[in-house]
Amino acid sequence: MQSINPSARSLLVLLALSASCTHMVPSTKPGQAGKTDGPGQQVNPLIGTAAFTDPKLVGYVAPPGWHGVWAGLAFPGSSLPNAMVQLSPVTEFNTGSGYQYEDSVIQAFTHTNKGHWNLCHLPVLPVTGAPPADGSYASRFSHATETAAPGYYGVTLRDYNVRVRLTSTLRCGLHQYYYPQAQDRRLVFKLGRSNEHVNDWTIEKVGNHAVQGFQKTGDQTAYFYAELSADVQDITIQHKGTKEGLAVLRLANGNRQPVELRLGLSFVSTENARQNLAQELGHRSFEDVRQAAATTWNQLLNRVTVKGGTAQQQTMFYTCLYRSFLWPALRSDANGEYRDVKGQVCKADFQYYTLPSLWDTYRNKDVLMSMLAPDVTADIIKSMQDMGHKTGFIPTFFHGDHAASFVAGAYQRGVTNFDVPDVYRLLLRNANVEGGTRPHIKEYIQKGYIATTEVAAPHVETPGTAGVSKTLEYAFDDYAVAQLARALHDTAQYRVLMARAKNYRNVFDPGTKFMRGRQANGQWVQNFNPQYPYYEYMYREANAWQVSFFAPHDMPGLVDLYGGPRPFEAKLDSLFTVPWNPNYIARNVSGFIGQYCHGNQPDHETPFSYYFVGKPEKSQQRLDEIMAKFYNTGEKGLAFSGMDDAGEMSAWYVFSATGLYPLSAADARYVVTLPLFDEVRWTMPNGKVLTVSKSGPSRQLSTIRVNGKTSPGYFVPHQLFTTGGQLEVVAK
Repeated sequence: MQSINPSARSLLVLLALSASCTHMVPSTKPGQAGKTDGPGQQVNPLIGTAAFTDPKLVGYVAPPGWHGVWAGLAFPGSSLPNAMVQLSPVTEFNTGSGYQYEDSVIQAFTHTNKGHWNLCHLPVLPVTGAPPADGSYASRFSHATETAAPGYYGVTLRDYNVRVRLTSTLRCGLHQYYYPQAQDRRLVFKLGRSNEHVNDWTIEKVGNHAVQGFQKTGDQTAYFYAELSADVQDITIQHKGTKEGLAVLRLANGNRQPVELRLGLSFVSTENARQNLAQELGHRSFEDVRQAAATTWNQLLNRVTVKGGTAQQQTMFYTCLYRSFLWPALRSDANGEYRDVKGQVCKADFQYYTLPSLWDTYRNKDVLMSMLAPDVTADIIKSMQDMGHKTGFIPTFFHGDHAASFVAGAYQRGVTNFDVPDVYRLLLRNANVEGGTRPHIKEYIQKGYIATTEVAAPHVETPGTAGVSKTLEYAFDDYAVAQLARALHDTAQYRVLMARAKNYRNVFDPGTKFMRGRQANGQWVQNFNPQYPYYEYMYREANAWQVSFFAPHDMPGLVDLYGGPRPFEAKLDSLFTVPWNPNYIARNVSGFIGQYCHGNQPDHETPFSYYFVGKPEKSQQRLDEIMAKFYNTGEKGLAFSGMDDAGEMSAWYVFSATGLYPLSAADARYVVTLPLFDEVRWTMPNGKVLTVSKSGPSRQLSTIRVNGKTSPGYFVPHQLFTTGGQLEVVAK
């Protein structure tokens, strides 16, 4: 949290100015959702922005100097689904999303966001009065003046007494500033700041009421063209070449109307930014753009509607559904141009998107996207294919090779309008060629596992190959590519890959019943503590407990490894009952039930594992506990137990709350659980409707009926979504 000295204005002047501008500000009350009736009114974009701090839930006391664990890191600002622009406040740069609810100072409003310590391009802040002595423009604010809804954000900057209203289109941000007077108005472009290192920037006037320029961060450049409703008298550049670098635009004196800033964004050129602005915003009114944004969100959110449950559960559900469609982000301009992975300007007949956060989102969010936004999904696959052509490999995000399950799962769910044989060829290259997406793939193929070099006294940040996690994930990825091989009738590759899909067994230690590091000579790593978490030594952001139930493509085989249903069930019970050691601290491993960690992704499939020993009621008990304990947490119910990770944490809730979960993202089927709601209605893009209804007094699953007939087993196929129908989930 930061603080700044209050403005030099006297209290009387401040009160007078506040009163004088009240009539100009729209009467929308803080906290009101949208202006259009629909599920968007249930969304609260502030959920996920608060710190996760309760030691009883976190699992440990955060060390001094931490702002808390890496949790939530969501942004509350305006965006359309999978848009280029995310227009949101920043309270502190170089933090997760730049915004944390506990902060009391707004530094600027930026035009890109994700929540991963990156982006936050083109910070802008409206100011009044004399510049501060130290040149650091910022303002205090109160949540009482804050309004957030899909496609809208509003707040009052207390130190400048400026009411800010923000809305957006796919590639443009629309700002509306209610200054307290018609004189002494300025606009600060903090182009030396972002959540990334800024290499260079520039800004220049274009006529009397427009500016253009760029901000270069890392290997990407954000270009902008912006028009103002007031003339720009001059631009003063300060501290160029430092992170405090900024440009102050002095606006001409005018009338009492709000000042509007209309900014077009492009990652290609300022000319494209100008074209994006002209095509998407033009002279449309603020209310028209805001209304269109609300309508767009309602059309998407209406594809999954719920009845019953508590008001809190409905708010969390629709908020999580909303957060599931903010990433990946569009990178094509209105004219079809984009910069490819090599930095070259290209043009295509599809929309180009950023890489999905695959290590996190392949599990559920990307599945949800393939179900509800198949056209966007196809374009994302084409974008990854384009990256593959330029680099030789389809890339991954962070760990594993989960483009494999994303593509294979989407294909089986009916997303087929891409060059399937060519994408399959690239995924085969990923799976077999060293030096690309899968590090140590040669060793993995030769040994059937990736070795761990033993370290005498490893700690959380001990470097390593994360060999156990890689082996488990590569085995699942092999299974995923095998599903494409089968669909394309490549029998030889199918057999090879399905055999490799069993490699998860090679890191299972039958003596300890854990997935365990194995040395190059085949011996188990001797210095072994299954409760201790590592970032990359043996495991990736996890301990042995948290990865030892991961074989979503072969759960019956995993049960056999443990010695059958009873030993497997006993081990699973222990996962949720062996207490977490509060001395074991890893910043993004938090939110525990025993050793189970909901604050990070590696074991998010595990609560469903009881289904494979015929105990769905035990899974339901844990699912209900997780949904109640780790969502709506904190004093105001605004914290998550871990990073939303581009929507993965949110999508987990969407599926679990609706009673259908894609346990294996590479397969087109769902495990059936008890929904939180009495009725869930899925309206698919093809117009078909699947209605899921819940009945019975308990939270223990009794019967599953599909179109009136009792269904054997616990899974239902994706075909139910494509044909529509009735799914009845009956409790005892």
